Amino acid sequence: MWLLVALPAVSAAVLLLLGRRADRWGHWLGCLSVGAAFVLGLLSFFALRGQENRAVQLNLWEFISAGSFRVDFGLLFDPLSAVFVLLITGVGFLIHVYAVGYMEHDEGRRRFFGYFNLFVAAMLVLVLGNNYVMTFLGWEGVGLASYLLISFWYVRPSAATAGKKAFLMNRVGDAAFVIAIFLLFAQLGTVNFDGVANQVHTLSSGVTLMLGLLLLLGATGKSGQFPLTAWLPDAMEGPTPVSALIHAATMVTGGVYLIARSNFIFTANSTLQLVVVSVGALTLLIGAIIGCAKDDIKRVLAWSTVSQIGYMFLGVGLGGAAYALAIVHLLAHGFFKAGLFLGAGSVMHGMRDQVDIRRFGGLWKYMKITWVTFGLAWLAIIGLPPLSGFFSKEPIIVAAFERKDWTAWLFGIAALLGAGLTAFYMTRLFMLTFHGPKRWTDDIEHPHESPPIMTIPLVLLAVGSVAAGGLMVGPVPKWLTPVLGHEVRGEAVLAHSAITILAIAVTLIGAGLAYLLFRDGTATAPQPAGALVTAARKNLYIDAFNEAVFEKPGIFLTRALVFLDGKGIDGAVNGIAASVGGGSGRLRRLQTGFVRSYAMSMLTGALLVVAAFLAVQYGWFA
Repeated sequence: MWLLVALPAVSAAVLLLLGRRADRWGHWLGCLSVGAAFVLGLLSFFALRGQENRAVQLNLWEFISAGSFRVDFGLLFDPLSAVFVLLITGVGFLIHVYAVGYMEHDEGRRRFFGYFNLFVAAMLVLVLGNNYVMTFLGWEGVGLASYLLISFWYVRPSAATAGKKAFLMNRVGDAAFVIAIFLLFAQLGTVNFDGVANQVHTLSSGVTLMLGLLLLLGATGKSGQFPLTAWLPDAMEGPTPVSALIHAATMVTGGVYLIARSNFIFTANSTLQLVVVSVGALTLLIGAIIGCAKDDIKRVLAWSTVSQIGYMFLGVGLGGAAYALAIVHLLAHGFFKAGLFLGAGSVMHGMRDQVDIRRFGGLWKYMKITWVTFGLAWLAIIGLPPLSGFFSKEPIIVAAFERKDWTAWLFGIAALLGAGLTAFYMTRLFMLTFHGPKRWTDDIEHPHESPPIMTIPLVLLAVGSVAAGGLMVGPVPKWLTPVLGHEVRGEAVLAHSAITILAIAVTLIGAGLAYLLFRDGTATAPQPAGALVTAARKNLYIDAFNEAVFEKPGIFLTRALVFLDGKGIDGAVNGIAASVGGGSGRLRRLQTGFVRSYAMSMLTGALLVVAAFLAVQYGWFA
């Protein structure tokens, strides 16, 4: 089990410490380490099926010991962590192979793969830890690696800024996660998953609510959910394989994993579940609305990730059987979203890094493999049967309609609306990129297909986009039962068949509308008018809100404190020092070192004393 983490971690250390001596073969070592971890994870997965309780723990050493607080560096391989290990290493390996071709001409390729391996190792620690401290250790490792990867091209100011933005916004969620860990130990005396699960019923409803809200805030930061959404689209400043790894199989799924792993806490409080469902429903709509208005191919996919993770939060918030349904959608999303991002990278590779979809059109003639694989991923994400997205997303929509109060309509309609918007913006993206008249200039762009080392991973991910959902929607919930509990279904406010028909109809309407509007392309200059479109192009003013409420007051407060420190505190201290120094300097002038001066001073003093005595004796001043 420890080798799962050690393989990519040792590879990262070799690549980063050997320096340029590893330039010629470092990228292959990076791929080999993740591929070997996938094989080991696959063998461990099949071995786990033979275990009676389907859970294996390994405590490697004592990590922290302070008084009664003791934490082991422990690993847990159970059905939930096994699923994530296979996703991280399997899809991660394909992204690594793709990156060999994508980063071929980059001078920092060896360093890139070192960061890539570090990212995978940290993500594996996150999902394999058997306690919250170990999960947090991987949590922070992923945050560090994401900063290094997003700002990989740090000579670009936009990349450096995006890396800092991701790092700082994630620190908000991380602070909440740390406080939750403190609260767990204070209330229960343990941070192990088993110990917390066995004692959570002893907590009051208020403590449970506070604990869940803190964990939720941590999860929203890592998964780019409301209100910590703004960093995730800016992460597109990194190389495209980074976008695929972060948005498909690793970092953004960390929040979903944390809530699923902590299901015993969230299930214990109905108010907490309602908050999680509300965050998921709101975020899936925010991401979908903004995605409809973006022209950057990677940013459309980034906001799509925000929206799709919202579906997963909706699922884990609904509880019961929906926990497993969210994991199914997470796995299917790993395939089709990785395929979409890598397909976008293939388009950029063939179009000299052009990202504006208004400058594409007709690329299917020049990039047939990319067109087919991207098209399959497009059909999967919009949820058309029989592709994977239909089997993973449609059950979550049904589960939303199964809530036992009036909110079933609210969240069910939100999920349906999100499905229609997803079909619209993804069809718009597909049509503007691959169909319609060409809108590039021959003297600048010369579209061409990517090399096999990039297209082979696209083909394999396309296969997963087609089949993953249908193959997993039955076995995966049953496999996850020991961790997430038994399947409990409520009665939907609409018949299951009616919800399915509605979902397909909404999807077809959204896709059909986008086809009619964009089948002939769109001009570069004219833009749709309207307040909603303007707001969507400005990210629904999320960045403006953050700047007005947090950034500018923070800058003002910082400058005020600097002024107070410099002019007030330092001014007072330096003023006293200057007064003492100036006074001593003036007094020092009296000490000339000349005997004649001292003799004159003594004579003058003596004359003054004599004069004073005479004045007193004869009453001169009487």
